[in-house]
Amino acid sequence: MKKTILITGASSGFGLMLAKNLHQQGFNVIGTSRTPEKYASQLPFKLLELDVDNDASIKRFTEKLFQWIDHLDVLVNNAGYMVTGIAEETPLELGRQQFETNFWGTIKVTNALLPYFRRQKNGQIITVSSIVGLIGPPNLSFYTASKHAIQGYFKSLRFELDQFNIKVNMVEPVWFKTNLGRNAVSATKNNIADYDAYREKVNAATQKGIDQAEEPNAVVEKIGRLIEAKDSKFSNPVGKMTGMILFLQSYLPKMFEGAILKSVR
Repeated sequence: MKKTILITGASSGFGLMLAKNLHQQGFNVIGTSRTPEKYASQLPFKLLELDVDNDASIKRFTEKLFQWIDHLDVLVNNAGYMVTGIAEETPLELGRQQFETNFWGTIKVTNALLPYFRRQKNGQIITVSSIVGLIGPPNLSFYTASKHAIQGYFKSLRFELDQFNIKVNMVEPVWFKTNLGRNAVSATKNNIADYDAYREKVNAATQKGIDQAEEPNAVVEKIGRLIEAKDSKFSNPVGKMTGMILFLQSYLPKMFEGAILKSVR
């Protein structure tokens, strides 16, 4: 019997591609979107309304979900977005909203579904994070912080859920060709003159990363393998150079930091 898989943020980007791929493989796929009516008629899988920033929406969604299914095998936490900008120039309210979606939204949805996983005594939670949550590049301070936070949360949670046979995995992509970069929210209203030259260079470096991004197939394939695997690692970086990046950060930190600094000089 094929697994039932729930994917948040499944109307675009990684989520949409993953949902279509798993549906084609015969899995029972349910996706979520804040505005499912815009996309549902075009999709082969079920799409339910969910705003991860809204507690009432999460409650309604959970109640409706289990009217459609009686067993959930996998939750893929994918919903999120990116705030870009120099740290000092980014309004704190923009930073708070970044955490509200990327961190708290992910946690709230996970917590809403954990009682069902615990009763089943099995399940899997796969969360799409980012390589920036492991390294911390410039111009992405709040996005990086939200991903660092989610990494830390699930790193602890996995031990607590082991007794219930619930697996926890993180997937940490590098830049891939999705709508994440195109839909990024940029801090542009509080420019500080001291950062003018640096901002121009770091924005160019960020845009270069987006322009040269890889196709997202590797992320979809990685998540598919995690779903099928009997045993799997907690952390799963995906993309070219991820191994080298993490190796340099751990064992040759001066070289790693020098490469980051050189990219914005």
